[in-house]
Amino acid sequence: MNKFLDWLDDRSGIRSLVKEALYEKVPGGARWRYVWGSCLTFAFFTQVVTGTLLWMSYSPSAQTAWESVYFIQYQVWGGWFLRGVHHYMAQAMIVLLVLHLMQVMIDGAYKAPRELNFWFGIALLGVTLALSLTGYLLPWDQKGFWATAVATNLVAEVPLVGPMLQKIVVGGVEYGHQTITRFFALHAGVLPGALIALVVGHIYLFRKHGIHVKEPRPKRDSYFWPDQILKDGVACLAVLLAVVFLTLYFKGAPLGPPADPSNEFPARPEWYFLFLFQLLKYVPAFWGAVIIPLVFGLLIFLQPFIGASRKGHQFNVGFWWCLIAGAAGLTFLAFSEDQANVNHGAAVREADWQAQRVVQIAQEDGIPPTGAVTLLREDHQNRGRRIFAAHCSSCHRYKGHNGRGYSVEEDQSAPELAGFASVDWVTKLLNYEHYVSPEYFGGTAFKEGTMANKVLKKFDEEETKLLPQVALLLSDLAELPYQEPLEEEQRERYMDIFYDDLACIDCHDIDSEGEGSAPDLTGYGSKKWMVDFIVNPEHERFYGKKNDRMPAFGRDDKLSMEEIEIVIDWIRSKPASE
Repeated sequence: MNKFLDWLDDRSGIRSLVKEALYEKVPGGARWRYVWGSCLTFAFFTQVVTGTLLWMSYSPSAQTAWESVYFIQYQVWGGWFLRGVHHYMAQAMIVLLVLHLMQVMIDGAYKAPRELNFWFGIALLGVTLALSLTGYLLPWDQKGFWATAVATNLVAEVPLVGPMLQKIVVGGVEYGHQTITRFFALHAGVLPGALIALVVGHIYLFRKHGIHVKEPRPKRDSYFWPDQILKDGVACLAVLLAVVFLTLYFKGAPLGPPADPSNEFPARPEWYFLFLFQLLKYVPAFWGAVIIPLVFGLLIFLQPFIGASRKGHQFNVGFWWCLIAGAAGLTFLAFSEDQANVNHGAAVREADWQAQRVVQIAQEDGIPPTGAVTLLREDHQNRGRRIFAAHCSSCHRYKGHNGRGYSVEEDQSAPELAGFASVDWVTKLLNYEHYVSPEYFGGTAFKEGTMANKVLKKFDEEETKLLPQVALLLSDLAELPYQEPLEEEQRERYMDIFYDDLACIDCHDIDSEGEGSAPDLTGYGSKKWMVDFIVNPEHERFYGKKNDRMPAFGRDDKLSMEEIEIVIDWIRSKPASE
């Protein structure tokens, strides 16, 4: 072995290189505050390894990006863990860079003769942020797509060349295949290459000038090996453990629903860009995207010269503390406003539901050649929510919202439809207090009608005790998929109550046994009954001339028959408790 090492050293000089690397002097002794540079190098190495492994299964196109990430997340063994480590290590790099930068500023290690090294460090921060920005789009989900759209729109604010730059970055006027290939080329090729070059230059300049230590030195000088390497190793292990913990705790990196340009989403950038997102609420886009970054960038570039004096150094340190405090404050405001924004919360919950739904469909039925976005566009559960929100929620509600989770400005003027025709829903319908409440017919003319004031309100105690059995009978007619049907004996007994004890048949026809002056209850709440009712509620079987504002969606071609059946299937699919 020694002969081989002698031969290798004779050809390469490796022993002198190792000795120079390991036995470099650490003025003032090894310290924990010096670990950040090594942690950053370790984090970048982790990103290269995990990124390369992800690259092996990733396909950058508008029709395959989300699909390949889904494959990594749910089909590749350990793929979810790999994505998680890559995702959270990227965030750890931002934190480590800020810690390293503040250590450099406080120690004054940015002043002459270390100006170039400081500028290299600032460039490294910029490239790292660019890597995060370009990587955000690559899963091609709703959050990444719309957040990137906001970011690239800011490029257009650059004077003279802004619109042209935006077109180059996007790959045209619309976000699509060209956008994702450009971002992937930047993320996996150009920016890592630039980062490696900057790291090499940064380390070279660091070794040239050495560690900056204040006098008098706190301890005796030591060597990089073993004292500082031990501290660096412990710190790198702590970073890795923190990233692994986050990966396990959050079960990997999130994957939202596939990008859909026709379905706008109020996306937010990652937390370390939120301060800029919030700042743009208070200043014009041109100022927030161009003027303020230019002024701050120029000031940061001049800091090695400003810091030549004691007061200048104090100003520089104070500037960075103020910058961090300002960014933290704006980030806090952004989180607080989003938390208080009901509609934003609804949009996030809907996106989470869509993400779970599309994965469920993909696992059951696979992904078609047209891409995963087709699964959501054609899914009856997703379409049902949207049809209800667009055509029904101005009067009706679903669990108090518009079916998609959003609040509705208009007052509710028609019944709540979550759990429609279920036992619980019909039981409340047959209770006078509920019947005339806003959740049922309190916002309609039927509040003052015969059913409310001459039937429900007039029931005596004995008749009221029979209403739960009528509710069971009517709900059974609906044949809801989540309810067990009644036994034949029960059905006959409850039918006797409907016919004889309460004489409901005097007004409501059922199984063509009566003429009826009120809505026909044959098959009440079933899919066929609901289709007929929604097609034309003014039909003599239902409200007739007594109809109160309910549109004839089928008769007047407001909805197609397919759309009517889809929204009915969605309403009937689950109880109000789910």
